[in-house]
Amino acid sequence: MTGPMTGLELLTVGRVGVDLYPEQSGVPLKDVATFAKSLGGTATNVAVGAARLGRRTAVLTKVGPDGFGDYVREALTGFGVDASHVATAEGLQTPVVFCELNPPEDPPLTFYRAPIAPDLTLTGDDVPWDVAAEVPVLWVTGTGVSVEPARTTQLELLARRPRPEAGSGRWTVLDLDWRPMFWPSPEEARAEYAAMLAHVTVTVGNRAEVEVAVGTSDPHDAAERLLDRGVELALVKLGGEGVLVATPDGATVVPPHRVEVVNGLGAGDAFGGALVHGLLSGWEPARCAEYANAAGALVASRLACADAMPTAAEVDELLAARGATA
Repeated sequence: MTGPMTGLELLTVGRVGVDLYPEQSGVPLKDVATFAKSLGGTATNVAVGAARLGRRTAVLTKVGPDGFGDYVREALTGFGVDASHVATAEGLQTPVVFCELNPPEDPPLTFYRAPIAPDLTLTGDDVPWDVAAEVPVLWVTGTGVSVEPARTTQLELLARRPRPEAGSGRWTVLDLDWRPMFWPSPEEARAEYAAMLAHVTVTVGNRAEVEVAVGTSDPHDAAERLLDRGVELALVKLGGEGVLVATPDGATVVPPHRVEVVNGLGAGDAFGGALVHGLLSGWEPARCAEYANAAGALVASRLACADAMPTAAEVDELLAARGATA
């Protein structure tokens, strides 16, 4: 294992796994003949997405003592992501996720994470506390507090991280990442989201996710409730209508980029990686969202998640083409 990356800009915490994508689109999972393997998991993909844009990133997570765990570390390193904080959970298996591209816009997922996924067994002994406190961007997810011991670990991680001051260039981001299969009920999830919202400066989620977090799916009402909790920037994804960008100074909707969707799964993670790049670049929120939308659109037009993350040149090309036709 290589040593920790110096000058780290982003630490993501949470889900990792191996995604298996059908090589036959539009058919039920039972009829798929062959699959293509790719690195996956929300927190992992966000780190890869930001790394593709030139940022120095790392993932805090766990894998099993198996070949897929070896693959995760090698794939992260290959993407330029620091894998030194990927620990091993003895007696557990690296998660595998099967995707069904039917429909491609919102593909069903079949998770193999029983009896518990290694990334949900994170404890304080796994956390690089100095890194978590000082890294410019810390990215956590809703899934990360779905069960113990990861719940207590992530909440302590947030509590021990100094709340960044506005304009400091430091951010704590909560990806709401609502996955119903990981929770007993939306009500239990809402209570844990509330605990995290007291410590974060940015939230990212779609209508369903903000409804779980703050009790309403209305984008403007949800954004207002998130800002009332102390969040500085709330981004509510509106699907084909774009993204609502809300700050204490006002709100605007950034329109989407239209593409032919091949696989909608990785678009949100590409959005996250590009958002991090924009925040670190000191861009205004609307510009961050526009750039993130373009990155998400590019990944939606491709099959995989991590392997499909765009480069800065690809995002710039799409934005330039849009500007030329506007």
